Amino acid sequence: MSDGMRVFLSEDGADAERLGTLTGQLRSELRQLDIDDVRALPAGPPPPGSRAFATETVGAILVLIGQNPDVLRSVVEAVRGWLGRSDGTKRTVRLELGDDVLELSEATADDQRRLIDLFVSRHGT
Repeated sequence: MSDGMRVFLSEDGADAERLGTLTGQLRSELRQLDIDDVRALPAGPPPPGSRAFATETVGAILVLIGQNPDVLRSVVEAVRGWLGRSDGTKRTVRLELGDDVLELSEATADDQRRLIDLFVSRHGT
C-alpha cells in the first residue's frame, strides 16, 4: 500500500474560494484521525520561464496514511461521512491511491459501503 492518498473535491457550481473552504473543512476533520499528515496537494512544477513558487491544487489534499489498512478505512469512512453532510448540493470526492481510484458521489449508502470495502481490501496487504 502506498503511504499517500490524493483526495480531490468538487461541488456543483463551486468557485475556487468555495472549494478552498470545503477542502479546509475536510482537512480539519481528517487531522482528528490517526494519520501521519494531511496537507495541500502541490499543483506541480511552474511553467517554464515563470517564477518558481509553491502553489496548491484547489480542492485537493494529500493524506499520508502509512501502511495500516485500518487507518485507510478510517480516512475513507471520514471522507464518506463528510460527503454525506452536504447541504443538498452535489459533491464528488475522488480518492487516488497509487493507480487505484475510488469516486464517491450520489451512490446509495450501501453502494458506497461496498465500493469502500473493495477499495480498502485492495490496499490492505
